[in-house]
Amino acid sequence: YYALSAMLIAGCIYKYIEYRGAEKEWGDGIRGLSLNAARYALLRVEHGPPHTKNWRPQVLVMLNLDAEQAVKHPRLLSFTSQLKAGKGLTIVGSVLEGTYLDKHMEAQRAEENIRSLMSTEKTKGFCQLVVSSSLRDGMSHLIQSAGLGGLKHNTVLMAWPASWKQEDNPFSWKNFVDTVRDTTAAHQALLVAKNVDSFPQNQERFGGGHIDVWWIVHDGGMLMLLPFLLRQHKVWRKCRMRIFTVAQVDDNSIQMKKDLQVFLYHLRISAEVEVVEMVENDISAFTYERTLMMEQRSQMLKQMQLSKNEQEREAQLIHDRNTASHTAAAARTQAPPTPDKVQMTWTREKLIAE
Repeated sequence: YYALSAMLIAGCIYKYIEYRGAEKEWGDGIRGLSLNAARYALLRVEHGPPHTKNWRPQVLVMLNLDAEQAVKHPRLLSFTSQLKAGKGLTIVGSVLEGTYLDKHMEAQRAEENIRSLMSTEKTKGFCQLVVSSSLRDGMSHLIQSAGLGGLKHNTVLMAWPASWKQEDNPFSWKNFVDTVRDTTAAHQALLVAKNVDSFPQNQERFGGGHIDVWWIVHDGGMLMLLPFLLRQHKVWRKCRMRIFTVAQVDDNSIQMKKDLQVFLYHLRISAEVEVVEMVENDISAFTYERTLMMEQRSQMLKQMQLSKNEQEREAQLIHDRNTASHTAAAARTQAPPTPDKVQMTWTREKLIAE
């Protein structure tokens, strides 16, 4: 009875204070606890790199604004919400060209427009807008400084520059290339959405179809992770995933397909696997072995501590030696010319040969 009486008295006091409208001077206790918890969590997250199992794309979305401070490609936020599925960090950034003293009103209006669009597209995240003397410097500042402590982005998402061929916008392609270089220097992943205005909205539903992944250069699994995350959203849930990898004609494509299927099984990713056989001239610049050779050569040149001109001469010398060795080997073997066509792994000739 005493407990019920105490609860009844406390409820009466609360309703009386609410009725009289008494001013509360002790502040918002819940907000204070949230700030302390957020500070504690940020300090804990900052120590040490994330574990491989906990890694997920923390996305910095680079939006372009028009003259009225409206977002040019709103479907980019739709794609972001579908990719994130409400989890992980999302920072929506944009750049206004000018000085902050002159553009602070436009900056506030642009930030309001971005927040309104984020609410419409159900994109949970933070908005960060920068006023800079040039778009190039502003995007570089966002890539370097967006986030707080351990809560920082590891992936940059931007739209493909549609007007890079137009003469009235000569800096579009240069800003894009410089942004790619900045992202690479920051050791971050880069996602470029082409024809983003044709991407589906959050209200659309695909009843079928495929998400095709061309796994040409083995990048550690990023290309496999992205469609897997997309299929967690309602828009892409009924789509099937197909992975195409490239092999040369003389490679054991049957075994390559089995190895890739086992790899996907261990990753718990359900996908169809196809190995496309192509002639060496078509894929020589994109194969994994060639990429690995380039990385090893770059590390070797750095260890030798050569100057830039010496590195270029050394790289050209290695290239000439490799070309000469391949030419000599081809002349010795005198192998019959391979047909200039694309073969798939399920061809009958390939199965008989294996």
